[in-house]
Amino acid sequence: MSLIQEYNELEEVIRASQARMDEISSNDKFKAEKEFDTKLRELLGTYGKSLRDVIAILDPSRLPTGVNKPVKGKQERKARVLKVYLNPHSSERVETKGGNHALLKAWKAEFGADVVESWLQ
Repeated sequence: MSLIQEYNELEEVIRASQARMDEISSNDKFKAEKEFDTKLRELLGTYGKSLRDVIAILDPSRLPTGVNKPVKGKQERKARVLKVYLNPHSSERVETKGGNHALLKAWKAEFGADVVESWLQ
């Protein structure tokens, strides 16, 4: 599609949207809703409240879950235990808190996981 063609299509969409906006703005129901919205926002501003505050007052069950629950402190996860492995063949020692140690993986590949776990001090 050429840019001129795309531009002309966008202009047509804009004209149609503008016509729809004019139609809506001349509707009496829209005018009443717009007036209510304006006055409500002014009132909320006067008291320093938001729409969410009004919902919480009128119907707390409609709030998303977790909004009206007390906030807990950040839970810390349990510290990992230091494990010490001693290779009886080479007398090498590995200290780790997880299973992602390169030498430990190499031992498990060579000797098997069960054997290496038996080396745990």
